[in-house]
Amino acid sequence: MNNKSIVTVLAGAAVVSLTNCDSPADNTKKQPNIIFILADDLGYMDVGAFAAGMTDAKPSEMFYETPEINKMIANGIAFSQAYACPLCSPTRSSLLTGKYASRLGFTTAVPPRKTYYNTATELPDGFYIHDVIYHGDDIPIQQAWINATTNTAIPRGYKIDGGWRETVITDVMTDYRAAFIGKWHVGGVGANGYSPVDLGFDGLAWFDAGGSTYFNWRNGWEANSKEGYPDIPQDQLLLGYPGELSEKEYLTDDLTEKAVNFIHSKAENQDRPFFLYLCHFAVHTPIEAPEEDVAYFDAKETKGWNRHLDATYAAMIKRMDDGIGRIMHALEESGLEENTLVIFMSDNGGFSWQMPSRDVPITSNHPLKGGKAQMFEGGIRVPLVFYWKGKIESGAWSNVTVDVNDIFPTILDVAGYDTDDMDIDGESLCNLWNDPGNSNNSYCRNTFFWHYPFNVIVDNADDGFPLTPHSAIRKGDYKLLFDWHGRLKLYNIAEDISESTNLMREKPEITSKLFAELIEYLENNVERRYWPVPNHDYDPAREARDVPFINLYKLFKEGENIVEYANF
Repeated sequence: MNNKSIVTVLAGAAVVSLTNCDSPADNTKKQPNIIFILADDLGYMDVGAFAAGMTDAKPSEMFYETPEINKMIANGIAFSQAYACPLCSPTRSSLLTGKYASRLGFTTAVPPRKTYYNTATELPDGFYIHDVIYHGDDIPIQQAWINATTNTAIPRGYKIDGGWRETVITDVMTDYRAAFIGKWHVGGVGANGYSPVDLGFDGLAWFDAGGSTYFNWRNGWEANSKEGYPDIPQDQLLLGYPGELSEKEYLTDDLTEKAVNFIHSKAENQDRPFFLYLCHFAVHTPIEAPEEDVAYFDAKETKGWNRHLDATYAAMIKRMDDGIGRIMHALEESGLEENTLVIFMSDNGGFSWQMPSRDVPITSNHPLKGGKAQMFEGGIRVPLVFYWKGKIESGAWSNVTVDVNDIFPTILDVAGYDTDDMDIDGESLCNLWNDPGNSNNSYCRNTFFWHYPFNVIVDNADDGFPLTPHSAIRKGDYKLLFDWHGRLKLYNIAEDISESTNLMREKPEITSKLFAELIEYLENNVERRYWPVPNHDYDPAREARDVPFINLYKLFKEGENIVEYANF
């Protein structure tokens, strides 16, 4: 079944007898438990059932193994066109708030960098205390733009937040016991007051960083000294808490064990429904896995399918998938399965670009173009699955375009909370469980935005040079990528899943309209400190790319037809 044929399957897919998630706002019915599992850097093509939909291959013919996720899909509903942000922290900020990450200032993965807060640096006008002072890669070629900054913490309305407070999902779910396990990465680089506990979760085990080792990891999670940040105005960094000691040596196994133990504890005490937010570090670097699993994949005959070659990475996927199976078994064993919604998603696309230290890329998202950090489909299209025994019938696929902002209102809808008056960007997906083709037009979103205002040492999938700042919009079937270097790329995603044919010149009216709508979004929603800034030291004579820099934003504001000027 390829991408186009997913749509035709919907006509015969079973649907559910569920209205508004069967959970009224007055909470007169029993509120369900909710488990949200987030993978890190797991590509769309890394999951067997999603890869099968793109290639017609069977999971048994593939190198990676995801039988438990495949089982969730076979017994639930999967979304073939679900989007996240191109990097992890922005996605996580949207999950917690239901808002576009760029509205919150989360423009890149929170770096372990100096912020105005952790260096006790005087805050310039127009900046936020947890903005990074500067973040950038060592790029050896000319850059026409200077990087924007990024926010590193969810604002909570403290005095130092300057009155800025965001409503997070736990602020609303007052009837629930919320628990967090795993990767946080939105806490201001260990800032006091922004941990999972401060945001209303029971922090069973957490680490406020982009990555973690998978063996001997506990000491790193407990290393909360002020090393590197001597001027931070708190007694120590609050980077993490490894939780209770388990018998599991491997990080992914330990986090799974904590989730399973939590489920069993709630089965014994069901006084309140629970919301478990499990954020795996898998399959983020470093690429580490138990030796016996690596040996198994090294010997596997299907190694190399779809350019998937890394046995250690395959082993990491399998361990996470095994953990999902353990969680599903714990729900069944504890009697909670029929009253628990389980959601699985990845935070961005697979890590597909070549690292200098490796012989081959970590994974391949083919036929999707690009990968993590890029706005091509390989960087932002992610697996998304919902499972709820007795509520969601088996085997439904939805080809409706949705995104990460929809998770927040979906969870709240399921839990019985009204989001109609909330300032969010997402919509509940519950009615699509009944109507996966959206024939009733109950899901109204058809426009989506992305913004990544950084030069970064990631190979652009088109020219192989370091990535320049990008913004993007998808409206209906069309997606426009605005490369701030001066390139516009228009794709019909429904017909060109690999983004191989740039329609900018063939469809100039659509290009101009989408560009204007994208700029309107940026100007109305994204603070200027989160925009790239022109580099006055840029020397066009030394430009390494084979296309010149063109400031399309400036030309647009001057009333010019940007399609006539844009690089193709």
